[in-house]
Amino acid sequence: MPRKTPAQLEQLTRERAAAGRVDPVANLAGDPVWLYHGGNDRTVDRPVNNDLATYHRDFGADVSYDTSSAAGHAWVSPLGKVACASTASPYINTCGTDPERSMLNHLFGAPVNPATVSPLDGTLVRFDQNRHVPGGNAAAVSMGKDGFVYVPKACAAGSCRLMVALHGCQQTYGQIGDTFMAQANLNEYADTNRMIVLYPQATTSLDNPRGCWNWWGYGGDTHYADKGGRQITAIMSMVRQLGG
Repeated sequence: MPRKTPAQLEQLTRERAAAGRVDPVANLAGDPVWLYHGGNDRTVDRPVNNDLATYHRDFGADVSYDTSSAAGHAWVSPLGKVACASTASPYINTCGTDPERSMLNHLFGAPVNPATVSPLDGTLVRFDQNRHVPGGNAAAVSMGKDGFVYVPKACAAGSCRLMVALHGCQQTYGQIGDTFMAQANLNEYADTNRMIVLYPQATTSLDNPRGCWNWWGYGGDTHYADKGGRQITAIMSMVRQLGG
């Protein structure tokens, strides 16, 4: 099936907004969007990311798009252990840069404090994702039983920002343990910038053997890409419980 053009996707989004399946597209105007594409990524072709940038710009979003890296298909972090140009488990690469700082600077609209180089002072809290999934069965929507949230010491009894960090395919807790949470370089910024980090967890299943989030409608979820999606509903329940 040919990939839809940005114009086609924009029209589809407007139609879904008119039907109440997604929020009004006017909400995107001025919103910060940060995109990153590695030069050695052969899993997601650069034209796909280019179209995504066009899509958001056409709706008036403030897009920052970094294509300067030689990374493979991976999350890039100064804490990563995989060589920059590689595409290999656990898909957390080191490229001699700190994309998280650039991302947070753009998303927050101001320079963030440097990441801590001291031991983390917060707590990684495990919670039951079943409580947030429609029907109460996380496995039925290819989500793990447990999710995690990193709470810095400064946020234990005060107001903080919330970052939702979705792992990639083959990066679930069941596949690589806490590696994504430990190496994504988000907790280090959380400690110094009053930011809670929510780490929802997908899991593997017969129709999702790589443990991906639902970006193609597996499990018969025809609303996977809108507010009625089972995984989206679960994650929003987590966000609301955290006060988001």
